[in-house]
Amino acid sequence: MTNGRIHSIESFGTVDGPGVRYVVFVQGCPMRCAYCHNPDTWDMGGGTEMSPQEIMDGMLKNIGFYKDGGLTVTGGEPLMQVDFLIDLFTLAKAQGIHTTIDTSGIAYRPDNMVFKEKLDKLLTVTDLIMLDIKHINPEKHLELVQQPNDGILAFAEYIDNKGVDIWIRHVVVPGWTDDDQYLDELGYFIGGLKSLKALDVLPYHTLGLPKYEKLGIEYRLKDVPAMDKGKVVEKKKVILEGLKRRRAENNA
Repeated sequence: MTNGRIHSIESFGTVDGPGVRYVVFVQGCPMRCAYCHNPDTWDMGGGTEMSPQEIMDGMLKNIGFYKDGGLTVTGGEPLMQVDFLIDLFTLAKAQGIHTTIDTSGIAYRPDNMVFKEKLDKLLTVTDLIMLDIKHINPEKHLELVQQPNDGILAFAEYIDNKGVDIWIRHVVVPGWTDDDQYLDELGYFIGGLKSLKALDVLPYHTLGLPKYEKLGIEYRLKDVPAMDKGKVVEKKKVILEGLKRRRAENNA
């Protein structure tokens, strides 16, 4: 079995998939999201090495808590450790545990056949993928997270074609991701995903700022205020309008 590099584990997660979850935060991420609240997970060589069995043993000690929930792996970026995920989720499914990956999709490249083969194997033991789409516009996405989004959108379509349940997450950042045109485009895109089960539209917050100060990393959004939670409801409606338009076209 392949060990993973683990940042931390949360034994009672309630926002990382359905029900109460055992949440594993992996170490390492190539994204540099301007609003990332876990910059301490970026370093690929950090964290603690753990085996899939060690993690399962920790979860099984309190398995009763997770009967309506399950196991979620987040990060960092989980798909940077795909071999570890395959081994971990294989153990979990043997115990009848619901499995979720919270990912940015950045590891996916349509022309990487070796990764695709591993991904296909992983998807057979994955119940849900929570996909964080940072920005629908290629230029804005690159500016916001310092990585392109073409592979991420291709990943969404790929896992959709595989029939894996998808939850989309989108953080609304004032002046960055709150433009109605782009939100409508995002909705139109995800409206084409047949396996879409939920949409989480989340308000940007500044809770991660102390971590940047502690790590000596410049926080690029230091002058951006937290997003008004009331306005997030309005922004979600914009996304849903784009989604409905796409679905109406598909059903015409």
